[in-house]
Amino acid sequence: MHIHTLSIGQPRKHRDERGEWISAIFREPVSGSVALLDRGHEGDRVADLKHHGSPDQAVCCHPLEHYAYWNEQYTDANLGPGGVGENWTLGAGNETTVCVGDVWGVGTALVQVSSPRVPCSKQERKVQLPGFQQRTLETLRTGWYLRVLRAGAVSAGDEVRLEARPHPNHTIQSVNANWHHAFDRTYAEVLLLVPELAEGWKEMLRGRLSRQDGHR
Repeated sequence: MHIHTLSIGQPRKHRDERGEWISAIFREPVSGSVALLDRGHEGDRVADLKHHGSPDQAVCCHPLEHYAYWNEQYTDANLGPGGVGENWTLGAGNETTVCVGDVWGVGTALVQVSSPRVPCSKQERKVQLPGFQQRTLETLRTGWYLRVLRAGAVSAGDEVRLEARPHPNHTIQSVNANWHHAFDRTYAEVLLLVPELAEGWKEMLRGRLSRQDGHR
């Protein structure tokens, strides 16, 4: 696995048929070495601090292979690296081969997979493809987030080296499927015991479990 494209951006105003909106999702590829700190890359920011920007969301990753799929599904899409606002477009690897808690060495940094990305409406608004958000959920082509264990410098082309895999059974795909497709209470309770799973996801799981308890 390697970083095919590294993209960063700043919050900016955008206007479409729905009006004006602010987002940093229109990230642009950069070359050369970029500092990676505990909350993300130097020069990269998010607009929605309520839902983004925590240490568990320092880096947003998306597999390069998904763009070939979307361009087949939407013949006029012409999507490519950075298309859904990710920081790292990764050559090789996807939700079925990446696990929560995976530790990666990249450049001089050390990072850890923290959780799946939850697709939002801004992705669909950016790509301007009808039903994109729903089809992302149906196919579970969500991408995922990383936290930074050791700050360092990274760049496009860097190899992603697997240093540790503490939870081989908890792939991004399995976590996604449990939340978006068929919720299994037992598996949710197991995930709550995974220390490396992002706290935001644990809050989501606790909330759903609590709602289920309330309807008993």
